[in-house]
Amino acid sequence: MNKKLELFLTFMKIGAFTFGGGYAMIPLIQREVCDNKKWLNNDDILEVVAIAESTPGPIAINAATFVGSRIAGTLGAVSATLGVVLPSFLIISVISFVLKAFREWRAVQYAFIGIRAGVLALILKAVYTMFMAAKKHTISYIIMAAALILTAFLKIDAVFVIIGCAVFGLVWSLLFMKEQSDDID
Repeated sequence: MNKKLELFLTFMKIGAFTFGGGYAMIPLIQREVCDNKKWLNNDDILEVVAIAESTPGPIAINAATFVGSRIAGTLGAVSATLGVVLPSFLIISVISFVLKAFREWRAVQYAFIGIRAGVLALILKAVYTMFMAAKKHTISYIIMAAALILTAFLKIDAVFVIIGCAVFGLVWSLLFMKEQSDDID
C-alpha cells in the first residue's frame, strides 16, 4: 500500500476512535506508529510529543504532521494531518445538528460523563507511558515539579512555563556538557 494512503488511513482511524483530544491520542499514536506499523520507536514518540507540545496548534494535529513528515515527507505530513482532522470535522458537524435536540436527555448526559472518565484514563496512560520512557535524572524531577507548581498552583501561563523549562534545560545541558568535556581533558 502507498505510504501516504497508509498514513492517511492510520491517522483517520486514530482520529475517528479517540475522544478527548491530543493527549488522549498519544497512546493510540504510539501503539499504531511504533508497535503495529514499526515506523518509529518509543524514543521517537517522546520526541514527537515534545515537538508537538512546543509548537503552536493542537497536539494531535502537530503529532500527525510530524510523524507523516518523518515517514513520507511533505505529502506524508499532509496525508496524516488530513487523516487525523477529517473524522473530527465530520463527527462534530453531524453532532452539532443532532446534539441540540438531544442534549437534555439524561442518557446523553450520562454518556458524556462516561466519555470524560475514559478520556481522563487515556491522558493518565499517556503521562505514565511518557514518564516510563523518559530518561530520569534529578534535574528532570525538579523541572517537572516546578512546572506543575507554576501552572497548577500559581496559575502561570503554560506558554511561559514551557519556554522557561526549555531555557532551563538548555542551559543545564550546556553546563553539564561543559563539565563532562572538562573531565575528559
